[in-house]
Amino acid sequence: MDGSTWRPRVGALLPAMTPEMDVVLLCRTLWHEGFDDHLGGHVTIRQPNGSLLTNPWPLLWDEFGPDDVVTIDGEGTVLSGRWPPAPGVLLHLALHRARPGVNVAIHHHPRFATLWANAQRLPPILDQTSGLGGGSVAIIREYRGTVAAAEAAQMAIADMGDADIALLAGHGLFVLGDDLAQAHLRAVCFEHRCRQAFQVEALGGGPALDEDVAAVLGAAAFDGFWEAMARKELRRDPTLLEGLTGLGPPTTTT
Repeated sequence: MDGSTWRPRVGALLPAMTPEMDVVLLCRTLWHEGFDDHLGGHVTIRQPNGSLLTNPWPLLWDEFGPDDVVTIDGEGTVLSGRWPPAPGVLLHLALHRARPGVNVAIHHHPRFATLWANAQRLPPILDQTSGLGGGSVAIIREYRGTVAAAEAAQMAIADMGDADIALLAGHGLFVLGDDLAQAHLRAVCFEHRCRQAFQVEALGGGPALDEDVAAVLGAAAFDGFWEAMARKELRRDPTLLEGLTGLGPPTTTT
């Protein structure tokens, strides 16, 4: 598609995507939001048949493509794919068993959320973007070892309860969502919240938003946000468009 690019239209903010492409774009968008701790991190997206799509090990979040995505069952057995899943996917398996209604789970060690996790403190909501995405937050205060160990993974999920976001002390961040757009928004905005709170605290602190205002922001939809960030990744790497169907004629750029 040299010299051309896909552009959004009314009713089509993204080209027709495969589930594997969803995994790729989710990881790449978050990599550029600070979810970039080397080989750390794993995502799962539940499929209608109960299987889970996950990122391949040991590829970086910003380098793997749709053909590298791995399909596993609820026990972690590889159903399809040429790579193994990340060792820490055990955290997701424990989560999906305990909470079958969760469809998307994201774990990584983003730069600022991990600071607050290590401090075992909840960052305040200081601005509008920090309040978007909503979800209840738990702090898991005890580090019991890497979640590549099944027992540590299961205990972390038990400690998380029914929270939507968890700060894992000595470890990182775990974000859940009903769907891809919700999980992505929560992950981006919570890391923004952590970054802003850290920087404002360095200036001497500032007042948090009113709880009622924060609640309104948390419940607000932000339609189009996921699609906008996904398009940004497609512009970064236009080769991802190759092989997708339903694109329609590309828009020529000059």
